[in-house]
Amino acid sequence: MKINITQIVIATILMLSSSINAQDDLLSILDDIVEEDKMEVAYTFKSTRIINSHSIERMKAKQLDFRVNHRFGELNSGSYDLWGLDNALISFDLGYGITDWLMASIRRSTYEKTYDGSLKFSVLRQQTGKRNIPIALSIYTNAAINTLKDELIDSNRDDIPLSLRLAFTNQLLIAHKFSESISLQIMPTFVHRNLVNYDEENNIVAMGVGGRYKFHRRVAFMCEYFWTNHTANNDNYFNPLSLGFDIETGGHVFQLFLSNSRIMEESGFISKTTGSWNDGGIYFGFNISRVFAIGKPKE
Repeated sequence: MKINITQIVIATILMLSSSINAQDDLLSILDDIVEEDKMEVAYTFKSTRIINSHSIERMKAKQLDFRVNHRFGELNSGSYDLWGLDNALISFDLGYGITDWLMASIRRSTYEKTYDGSLKFSVLRQQTGKRNIPIALSIYTNAAINTLKDELIDSNRDDIPLSLRLAFTNQLLIAHKFSESISLQIMPTFVHRNLVNYDEENNIVAMGVGGRYKFHRRVAFMCEYFWTNHTANNDNYFNPLSLGFDIETGGHVFQLFLSNSRIMEESGFISKTTGSWNDGGIYFGFNISRVFAIGKPKE
């Protein structure tokens, strides 16, 4: 039998071409599968707080966020009070990830000896790729109770019931991470207070906006502002504005900032901000966050 070298070469080329085409088809299928997978955008904000308000971030399942929040007195109080450093309010906050989409928090603040609890539901997470979701969306709800003695709440009463001590805050947290450096969040907010002064409304509507600009591997500039219908009708209160920095140091996140609000609980700083940036009614404050793993996460 006579072997034709040319035929062998042609047959070999055809076999290799068929194999290469098959590999290309397989790689194309794998690429489509990868594009279909979720590509979740991480670290829109580094902490569960922007400054005073909650961010879109939440604790993952079985993670505990322990926070210490500190607010000094007004900077315009003068040298006798060391420009506010002699006076302070503090709160302790525990936030726990029940699941990867649900976080629960409890807090105790020295302001009005307030206790409050909250839930944050993660509804959407921002994603890129073929399954593009441009925003992250969470629902935040908070209930707070004032535990001051009756005469300190109202000098004319000594029988203030539990129901009148309650206040409630509900928010939509809508965020978008534009790049590794820039993130933005808006916060439509509704506050209801059961007990108010005679010249105040029980219900307050507010719109908050918060931002993050990361200019260093471990440092970011933070800002937060709330407009409320409350301040439009009451000259005693101002819209809260806070400016500061996030500093990451290993397992801790430090936040150093200036704010015209000294209160840390949502229904408080949104409705009762008495400081004004125009006349030096500003408070220096800091937050310290430390995350712990509690138990073993699901595999």
